[in-house]
Amino acid sequence: MTATLPAPTTSATAATVPAVAPGVDSMDALIDQACRTLRLPTIGSRFEELAAAALREQASYKAFLLTLLDAECEHRDERRKIRRVREANFPRSKRLDDFDFAANPNVVPEVINTLTTPGWVNAGQPLCLIGQSGTGKSHLLIGIGTAIAESGLKVRYTTTANLVNELAEAADDRQLTRVLNRYSKVDLLCLDEFGYLDLDKAGAKLLFQVFTDREERSAIAIASNAPFSEWDQTFTDKRLCSAIVDRLTFNGNIIETGAESYRLRATQQRPRG
Repeated sequence: MTATLPAPTTSATAATVPAVAPGVDSMDALIDQACRTLRLPTIGSRFEELAAAALREQASYKAFLLTLLDAECEHRDERRKIRRVREANFPRSKRLDDFDFAANPNVVPEVINTLTTPGWVNAGQPLCLIGQSGTGKSHLLIGIGTAIAESGLKVRYTTTANLVNELAEAADDRQLTRVLNRYSKVDLLCLDEFGYLDLDKAGAKLLFQVFTDREERSAIAIASNAPFSEWDQTFTDKRLCSAIVDRLTFNGNIIETGAESYRLRATQQRPRG
């Protein structure tokens, strides 16, 4: 950068300059103070580095300003992604990049990749991951949920049993409406271990209420080790079971991960010492 901005006048500077430690440039102190006031931490921490680069490259004022703003936006976006993933309450970190598609040919990467963008979530479409234990359902559920959270949407992960227990406790405490409202604000609800435990009629009705509240408005993704034909063992009320299947399949995405556990296969193939 070949030109320099004029220094602030003595009167203006005297009125705004904070106490400056010996050896610290007063202009740097003013910039730091302004960045704190405007909540621009990245510009505050990197302006000297970026200003030096702009001088070397003889960048224009506009180009330098754009570089500063780009750095702030990029860092802010990264912090937002981290916050959204943390708020989703995933039990562990799982990314789709780490999924071994070669080990499970039932899972087509091109299909999974279409679920990493928020279009289907915004449309309120359900997602069902169906397959035996060890076929990657939870990995896919968390990986897809992570991608959606990083896109900027609100995601919440829980197991089906934990959700039903939370709803039952809320109903006993007359707080059910408040809890349902909280879940209604989530763009994507990820339910793991769906169908692992039998639900009594009261629990099934509470779960159905969540599905009804979200129907065609907010998305639900479930992972289940039971095919749809066996869900009547979890939901003993056949009409309620049929209604739940209907809500999770209508205009939805169904991915079958198969019956062969690649976790078990990998363990069996591991060399023994």
